[in-house]
Amino acid sequence: MSNYLLCANPVQGHVAPIIAIARDLVARGHDVTVLTGSRFRDAVEAAGAAHRSLGGIADYDDRSIEDQLPDRDRYRGIAKLQYDIQTIFIKTVPDQARAVEAAVAELTPDAILVEAAFAGILPLLLDGRANRPAVLAVGVVPLSQASVDAAPYGLGLAPKPGAFGRVRNRVLNLLVQKVIFRQTQRLANETMVALGRPKLHEFILDQSRLFDRFLQLSPSEFEYPRSDLSSNLRFVGTVLPPAPIAGPLPAWWSELDGERPVVHVTQGTIDNKDFDRLVRPTLDALADLDVLVVVATGGRPVEELGELPGNARAAEFLPYDLLFPKTGVFVTNAGFGGTQYALSHGVPLVTAGETEDKPEVSMRAEYIGVGVNLKTGTPKAAAIRAGVERVLGDPGFRERAVALAARIEEYDTFGEIEAELESAVRSARLQLERPAG
Repeated sequence: MSNYLLCANPVQGHVAPIIAIARDLVARGHDVTVLTGSRFRDAVEAAGAAHRSLGGIADYDDRSIEDQLPDRDRYRGIAKLQYDIQTIFIKTVPDQARAVEAAVAELTPDAILVEAAFAGILPLLLDGRANRPAVLAVGVVPLSQASVDAAPYGLGLAPKPGAFGRVRNRVLNLLVQKVIFRQTQRLANETMVALGRPKLHEFILDQSRLFDRFLQLSPSEFEYPRSDLSSNLRFVGTVLPPAPIAGPLPAWWSELDGERPVVHVTQGTIDNKDFDRLVRPTLDALADLDVLVVVATGGRPVEELGELPGNARAAEFLPYDLLFPKTGVFVTNAGFGGTQYALSHGVPLVTAGETEDKPEVSMRAEYIGVGVNLKTGTPKAAAIRAGVERVLGDPGFRERAVALAARIEEYDTFGEIEAELESAVRSARLQLERPAG
C-alpha cells in the first residue's frame, strides 16, 4: 500500500471530489493525508484520512468568499475570472507551497494528487522530476488546456469547425495569453521567482501539461473534440460525492411521483446569497406552468425565498440521489459538480452560468445537446420559462442526457484513479533505481 498526499483549495466544489477520492483510497488500504482549509477537518477525518491545514491567506473560508474577494463585484465576465485567479489561486501560492513542502518533508509521500486549481504545487513541479515524488492532478472543472480546436478557457465559446475555426482559436489564444491575461501571467511568474523557481513554461491556465498524469473528472464526451490533447491526459469519469444528508424527507415528497414534470432549481451552497439571481426568477417564470418546481436553498431558511407559488415546494437541503431520478429538468447556475451529478442521472439542464468555470460548463452542455444555455447568471423569467419549455418539449435533450449517464456509468472512476496513482509510483521508483548515465 502507498502513502498519498492529496491537496485542494478550500472551496467546496474543489474539496468534495478530493475527499471522495481520499475516502476510496483509505478503503483500499492506503495511507492518505489531505492538505486543505481548516474548515474541512471534520469532513476529511470522517473519510478516514488525516488532515493538514493550510496556513496564512491560503486558509480562507469559502462560505464568506466576499472577504477574500472584496472588489469582485466591480468586474464582469473574463475580468472577474482574472480577478478570481489572481486573488484566490495565485496570491495564495506562497502559503500553499510552504504547506506542501512541510507535508512532503514530514510524510515523504509516494505520490501527490492535487485538484488542478491548486497552484501551490507549481513550485514543486518546477523543481524537476528527480527532486520530487510523482505529482498527479484531477480536473474538478472543465478542462483548461490551450488547443487549436477550441477557444481559450473562460470565454464560454463553442468550437467552430474547419480552417476558419482554427484561425479564430489561434488569434483568440494569442490575445488571451499575451494581452488579456498578461498581468495575471506576470503575477504568476513573479510569484515563482520570489519562491526561487524559474518562470512558468506554460500559460497560467495551461498548467495541465506539467503534471505526470492529469486525470480529468468527466467523461470524454463532455469535452470538446481536440486533436492536440497532451499525452499525460486521461479521462477517468465522474467523481460523485455522497449526496448531502438531508434528514427526514419533506412532507410534500410524495407529490414528486405525480403526473406533473419536476423542475429542480438551486443556486448551490456558495452562490446563494441573492435568490433573485436565479431561484426567484425561476419560481416566477414557472408559476402558471403545469410543473412542480422544487427548490433547494443550500442551507438558507426557506422563509427567505418569500411567498412560494402554488406549484412550488422548498427545503434547505434535498437528497440528490433520490431527487434526480424524479427530476425532468435541472435549472442550475452551472457548477461543475452539480452538473455532473445531474447528468449522471440523465437529467437535462437549463444553465445560467456567468462566473468562474460556469460559462464553460454551460457551453459544453449546449454543445453536446443536454441543455439550454441562457448565457447569463441573472436570466429574466421569460428566458427561463422558454428554456424549461424547450427542454420539456424536445425529448432529444433527455435522450442525450440519458446516453451520457450510461457513458458515465461505464467508468470505474475510483479504480482508474488508484491505478494511475500506483502506476505513477512504480514509474517513479524505477526511475530512481535506474543507474545514472
